[in-house]
Amino acid sequence: MRHPLSLAPALLCFTFACARSAPPSAAPPPVTGSTPTYLNEAAPFEARARDLVARLTVEEKVRQMMHDAPAIERLGIPAYNWCSEALHGVARAGLATVFPQAIGLAATWDEALLLQVASAISDEARAKHHAALARGSRQVYQGLTLWSPNINLFRDPRWGRGQETYGEDPLLTGKLAVQFVRGLQGDDPRYLKTVATLKHFAVHSGPEPLRHEFDARVDLRDLYQTYLPQFELGVRAGGAASVMCAYNRVNGEAACAHDQLLNGILRRDWGFQGYVVSDCGAIADFHSKHHVTDSAAQSAALAVRRGTDLECGTIYENLLDSLKQGLISEAELDRSLERLFLARLRLGMFDDPSHVPYAQIPASVVDSPEHRALAQRAAQESLVLLKNAGALPLRRDLTTIAVLGPNADQWLMQLGNYNGVPAHAVTPLEGIRKAVSPHTRVVYAQGSELADGVPVFTPVPSSALRTAAGTPGLEAAFFASSELAGQPLYSEVSPTIDVAWGDGAPRADLAGDNFGVRWTGRLVPHSSGPHRLGVHSTCNTSVRLDGKLVLETKYRLHDELADPRLKKSELLQLKAGQAYEVEITARETYGDARVQLVWAEPRPQLKAEALAAAAGADAVVMVMGLSSNLEGEQLDLDIEGFRGGDRTRLELPAPQQELIREVVALGKPVVLVVMTGSAVALGWEQSHVPAILAAWYPGQAAGDALAAVLFGAASPAGRLPVTFYRSASDLPPFDDYHLTTQTYRFFPGRALYPFGYGLSYTRFHYDQLELPARLEPGQELVVRARVSNVGERASDEVAQVYVARLEHEPGSPLRALAAFQRLHLDAGASTSVELRIPPESFATVSDQGKREFHPGLYQISVGGGQPLPAVSASSDFALGRIELGNFQPL
Repeated sequence: MRHPLSLAPALLCFTFACARSAPPSAAPPPVTGSTPTYLNEAAPFEARARDLVARLTVEEKVRQMMHDAPAIERLGIPAYNWCSEALHGVARAGLATVFPQAIGLAATWDEALLLQVASAISDEARAKHHAALARGSRQVYQGLTLWSPNINLFRDPRWGRGQETYGEDPLLTGKLAVQFVRGLQGDDPRYLKTVATLKHFAVHSGPEPLRHEFDARVDLRDLYQTYLPQFELGVRAGGAASVMCAYNRVNGEAACAHDQLLNGILRRDWGFQGYVVSDCGAIADFHSKHHVTDSAAQSAALAVRRGTDLECGTIYENLLDSLKQGLISEAELDRSLERLFLARLRLGMFDDPSHVPYAQIPASVVDSPEHRALAQRAAQESLVLLKNAGALPLRRDLTTIAVLGPNADQWLMQLGNYNGVPAHAVTPLEGIRKAVSPHTRVVYAQGSELADGVPVFTPVPSSALRTAAGTPGLEAAFFASSELAGQPLYSEVSPTIDVAWGDGAPRADLAGDNFGVRWTGRLVPHSSGPHRLGVHSTCNTSVRLDGKLVLETKYRLHDELADPRLKKSELLQLKAGQAYEVEITARETYGDARVQLVWAEPRPQLKAEALAAAAGADAVVMVMGLSSNLEGEQLDLDIEGFRGGDRTRLELPAPQQELIREVVALGKPVVLVVMTGSAVALGWEQSHVPAILAAWYPGQAAGDALAAVLFGAASPAGRLPVTFYRSASDLPPFDDYHLTTQTYRFFPGRALYPFGYGLSYTRFHYDQLELPARLEPGQELVVRARVSNVGERASDEVAQVYVARLEHEPGSPLRALAAFQRLHLDAGASTSVELRIPPESFATVSDQGKREFHPGLYQISVGGGQPLPAVSASSDFALGRIELGNFQPL
């Protein structure tokens, strides 16, 4: 889902999606007379839902099937906005603990950690929800129905939203999803803590620019072998209470009206009892993009009849017309409504809060010390050491360390997308400065832009701001209304614009969700040439320069940093020392309030500054990579290597490659840290850079986690959840959903870094493999092996089991992950691991989508990665063979 408030003009066709609720009315009066069934806490939830739905008028029913459901005062039903996000922390609702982006969580290969992280997220979601209710606020992103996790398969590294997933393997994705769902939904036998939503069901992974009209063509083998297993695990083993359907078509049918997927597989075959929600604007695509219907009334009726119960959007308001035209029956509406109210009842929304255990979670859990520590642990576990030719760990007492790169000191970048706002994000530069000896000098230089035409934004300093009186800073006028009407309540001088008021206000006599600020003064550039202005803001914010509107954002932390209407040819041409009248307004209407004024200045000496810093250093740490402004969800971007949120090539952007090569040529010990949400082709870097770390988008604790590994306080043990190819030429066309050579399971070549790969500061040895000689079809296999830490450092290890049929069947995986376990071993210690391989690991999927067992020999490998030649390794593996009995369909 893309929220429209990010202002991407390509999405104007559904700017209604996830709109903010109207200001809450007074508390609805209680229902009088005898207690109705739907308010009787002793009655079964299903009976309560049926009773409530039966009391609604048809007009009320229709309004309750859209994401921004209004209050029904006569029944005591409060307003509720179903739209909330929690991909790696409570998102877009202000202050929250921000964990590593989903792809980073996947790199931990740690099921227990995923459960802990999701439990912390749901704690914060509950606490923030009840705090909002206490303020009388029921707006978007303040609810308990969380539209996470994204468990689409990351089939191709060019997909911009792959960062939101758990990687390219169905088993790893499914097992991590199960734990995440359990953590979000809680373990109370009666009430749900929050609702987890598996998305985007089910065949969805780009291209981003075409997602509203694209038809993903797959055969039954690929559907059941690759695109469905993780969703099945999330539903059957995880018990997810909700599923979100995708924008695109699948084999000609719109995903949100796909009878086979929604009614056949999801509900009939898997027994799913929850509700299905559309992605935002997906129902409008039926008639406007896919042309599978001719009108909004037809689209609404088709979606509901095929199983989409809730719409993120407003097309369902046409259901009244659908009823009049005989396109749908009221009974079909009731079926969806009962599912929706069942979820709200299970969340305890109609019960005495004292009876709902999760309603008692205190606000103090948000950004608590325990959650901060967990965020650092998760970030640390996610780091994957790709190469180490003796450069790591670094000494803390080096005389000088140079920290270079466009991602070295960018806090917003490290949060990825679908993120909250941490109280403080530790950048790599800050983390390194905190970790080194007091006598070590740390020198920083940005070195390059992110990409050609994509600058790095930095805070506008006080030295570039002047009041009308000529003093440093800007004059700030504070208003008691978000409309900034009348006279300001008070004024003061702000040295810079870098404020974070949380869910409060600048002063006690201002309302936390209804105030405004206007900063005025002059902007005095340091240099001449093209400039860009931007803001990091959770408020409705505008920037005017000499009376001209140059920037406008709304409602969320705006990480695009420039009005999409402001094209490159319209960059602000400013002169050094000249004063420009500047006015910045921020209107706070809900949630947390944060505003930071940033800019991108012309800096022709970036590379020279970095080379000078590196030349004088004992070691160099280069923090390079991408950002969610380059790879992401349907972005308005078309530059070399990037188009519409997707990538067209896998290498780092050219300015970064040039800087890396020139720094390496200096002959200094160089550590390359790559922060991305996807795989990067690092062929030259692998051959020439002494040490390389994949750090993903590590969340708020990026700097502390990175420093712990760089200086040896922790041994890296993350493993790749995706294949790092040598170039995009290794891949088939991006829009080809048929699995041929995509992902490690089908790739016949030699990857630069294979799926499951990762190094350590120690070495592990596997032996004493135990497995039976023969296995019957449908039987679980128990594999045992001894793992020994034969190095000199304590470390985590990820034991991985892969299964490969020796007589390979075309169309089936070459090998597949069958089990994994993250464990910790002290130096010199050994332990026995027991890994259980499910029966389906030995099944093949036929052209008809049926799982079948075929007799023959299967290779079983147990080790720290795939049984493949690798560029280097921290562990070996043990191999065995097992014979499967006679053919038997599953």
